[in-house]
Amino acid sequence: MFNKRINQVLGSLTSPNMAELRDALLSLNARMEDVSPYLMREENKPYYRQLLYQSKEVELLVMNWSNLDCAPHDHGNSFGWIQVINNDCENTVYKADGNGLPQELFTKTYRNGKLFFAPQNGIHKMKGTVGLVTLHLYAPPITGMKVYDLKKCAACVVADDCGAWWPEDQRQKIKEYQLASPTLNKE
Repeated sequence: MFNKRINQVLGSLTSPNMAELRDALLSLNARMEDVSPYLMREENKPYYRQLLYQSKEVELLVMNWSNLDCAPHDHGNSFGWIQVINNDCENTVYKADGNGLPQELFTKTYRNGKLFFAPQNGIHKMKGTVGLVTLHLYAPPITGMKVYDLKKCAACVVADDCGAWWPEDQRQKIKEYQLASPTLNKE
């Protein structure tokens, strides 16, 4: 029973550090058959997300991906680990420049079964194809996530129920603001 394992492993976590969070995710020993009951298709968004567990300390989400990239985003004041459950995932890491606009640093592909770290205040985006399934464990639960629209040089703090995409629903836009761009300032 996957739910029982989740409750046993995550229920005892108190202010976990990076290593404890990683060990907890690995000890779940999640397989595709464990998460498949929670997967649904999302046609117009990069992924469908399902919350599997949440306490005041951590949250666990499973995501299954479409062919769309998610937007560059951070995880608010949270950090976490992402495990590729099925297929391969491209993760692009960014660093905000002096104007607050994310600049791409590098892209790395993570294969089925691999984990990668999402640091507090780190900006990244993920890309997969249909069939990509990822498991995400964050501490504390994500709130105040910032999503970037690089074409518009804009950022938006999104509601906790929004994923890493520019929200269409006004209710999910907590705060929206324009970022300065060196290119735009020269025009």
